Amino acid sequence: QVRLVESGGGLVQAGGSLRLSCAASGSIYRINTMGWYRQAPGKQRELVATGTSGGTTSYADSVKGRFTISRDNAKNMVNLQMNSLKPEDTAVYFCNADLVPRTLLRPVNYWGQGTQVTVSS
Repeated sequence: QVRLVESGGGLVQAGGSLRLSCAASGSIYRINTMGWYRQAPGKQRELVATGTSGGTTSYADSVKGRFTISRDNAKNMVNLQMNSLKPEDTAVYFCNADLVPRTLLRPVNYWGQGTQVTVSS
């Protein structure tokens, strides 16, 4: 069974930094895109950043220049370095992966359980 497990959330003051990590485990044939989404209270889940296996990255305008996504393809991991955090970055952050399980051999989308990031002013 494929799982995504996030770590690294927490409470930080405005201007501070946090690093989120997500590890995919299970019987995986290939991981295509991995990324991060977030959902603040009362708001819809939104894209934060994505990274392909080939190294292409994309970011939401609100985090460009502050957040950096990186992949470790050998370890099936994706990280999100978050700098210059703002109170409006407060949300539950979810790891997402578009991957091919060995049991299916077709792409399936998976979500992690989420990790809370709280930025105090």
